[in-house]
Amino acid sequence: MSEQPEILYTAEATATGGREGHARASDGRLDVDLDVPSEMGGTGGPGTNPEQLFAAGYAACFQSSMLRHAAGRKLDLSGSRITARVGIGPLKRGGFGLAAALDLDAPQIPRDEAVELMRLAHETCPYSRATRGNIEVTLTVGGASLERLAA
Repeated sequence: MSEQPEILYTAEATATGGREGHARASDGRLDVDLDVPSEMGGTGGPGTNPEQLFAAGYAACFQSSMLRHAAGRKLDLSGSRITARVGIGPLKRGGFGLAAALDLDAPQIPRDEAVELMRLAHETCPYSRATRGNIEVTLTVGGASLERLAA
């Protein structure tokens, strides 16, 4: 049985029209048109899509986890970037599924420290916890996988 968190904040958003509609947060801070990418057979219109929104949220949350771990180790991650890529595609068993990749750009710290920060953040980031065992998440530093960097 999983542990339920003590909820400190709840985001609320409403979507209408599905992937070719509109989404708006209850406080109005997020108010976006949605469009299906041309790669998925859509118009590729000017609106965003759920995968972009998920990628932005995952990148921000993951970097916050990294920054907490870096501060505890007295490492300076100012100027660092996390790039999240969220892919969607058909599953062999039917339906669609997601895959995510997170890449750290932090040339100001040693690679071994960057790798360790990625591993720690992946254990503690709420998005990583939510996706663990559900979707494939690949971690890289400067485009190189953590496994290659450790070898």
